Amino acid sequence: MAIDESTFRQLIRTRTVDLTTIGRRSGRPSRVEIWWFHFEGRFVITGTPGRRDWLANIRSNPAVIVHAAGNDHPGTAAEVDDRTWRRRFFAQPESEVGWYRTQSELERLVSESPMIQIFLDGSPTT
Repeated sequence: MAIDESTFRQLIRTRTVDLTTIGRRSGRPSRVEIWWFHFEGRFVITGTPGRRDWLANIRSNPAVIVHAAGNDHPGTAAEVDDRTWRRRFFAQPESEVGWYRTQSELERLVSESPMIQIFLDGSPTT
């Protein structure tokens, strides 16, 4: 199902979403409340350095559902490995992203933080 432009703009402005992944061991849906960002045309989920069950689940099965803007939005997740892009993301002056730099030094965020990009099914191009 296509995401209309109004909903897409609302998703861009939304910071907190619920993310459902499929448990790598259980095979059952696992839902977590998490921040996401729209940066340089990408929806991104990240965290401070450390292990994350949501990332382990995505490595096993990249299918996800983002629950936001009053709807369930299916999509696919992929890890973001491009260090240059990751550095731009963490170095941006936005206050929400800046919080991560209060938790860890920039180089550690770039090299060790979990980070995925979400490709929403039916998403319009920006």
